[in-house]
Amino acid sequence: MAAIELEGLTKDYGEVLANDDVTFTVERGEVFGYLGPNGAGKTTTIRTLLGFLSPTAGTVRLLGHEIDAERDLIEAKRRIGYLPDDPAFDERATGREVLDLHASIKGDERSEELLQLFDPPLDRPIREYSQGNVQKLGLVTAFMHEPDLVILDEPTNGLDPLLKQRFASFVRDERARGVTIFFSSHVLGEVRRLCDRVGIIRNGRIVTIEPVEALLDRSGKVVRLKASEPIPVDALDLPGVHDLEVGQHDGPERETVEAAGNPDETRVETMGGSDGSATVTSSTPDTVDECTFTFTGNVNELLAALSEYQLQDCSIEEAPLEDVFMRFYGGEEDV
Repeated sequence: MAAIELEGLTKDYGEVLANDDVTFTVERGEVFGYLGPNGAGKTTTIRTLLGFLSPTAGTVRLLGHEIDAERDLIEAKRRIGYLPDDPAFDERATGREVLDLHASIKGDERSEELLQLFDPPLDRPIREYSQGNVQKLGLVTAFMHEPDLVILDEPTNGLDPLLKQRFASFVRDERARGVTIFFSSHVLGEVRRLCDRVGIIRNGRIVTIEPVEALLDRSGKVVRLKASEPIPVDALDLPGVHDLEVGQHDGPERETVEAAGNPDETRVETMGGSDGSATVTSSTPDTVDECTFTFTGNVNELLAALSEYQLQDCSIEEAPLEDVFMRFYGGEEDV
């Protein structure tokens, strides 16, 4: 039985179609990242999942319970933890009073452990909390009753780098314990480090759902080459080569060439003019001794194609997941 099942989920506000036929499944014990820029429809999905919004169409099932039946929704929520994107605790209450209230409603099996990990200032009123302290308290309330499923909306908002590392380690431990974690984020590095699978949403519609490793394969590798002797540019005219940046053999200028990965356009961008500007020319250098490019093909085939040339240095690194995200969004959205 899956932890989350959405089928045809639609939320239509009239002028805005916030969710449009959203369908996916989150398996038990999985960490699932829900990825998209602000306004893409992530929070609407979460609020509908939890019964705070009524869907216009479609079905939602949590831990085997249909949420359109109030009794089933209440039963499911007993086993769910939730952190909204902007936790609205009573600003007059202290952190300890907030925890006591949550404990009285849903139980308190783990707060002592969680307080040691996240350390919110319990004896201060919420109105004196920073955003990070509110988030730390929210994480404690989300996990304190040992839920089977935890739904987190932008969980690291306001956390400092040390707390983000603790959160990441904690999530991995929870997955090992069999807890299902669904979290929305626009922080791609978070998703990359933590998730088993990722769903990407754009303008209310699911763009893709696939394992993180598959997305990493889509993003390709960043390849940096330095040759003992210049390499013909034609040797780099290979399928899978994108965004080729070359250094000219006899000077400091750098050029950008759209190679086989972008066959619709050939462009050379000569950098390093006296005024620091870039100019575009129609010519391409014949040879290069240094270059950097993104490669989405088979690395072994690339190395075989270059084997006849004497390389002084070659590094191959994972490309940023941001590159994949921007391909889905076409550079049109602010991520």
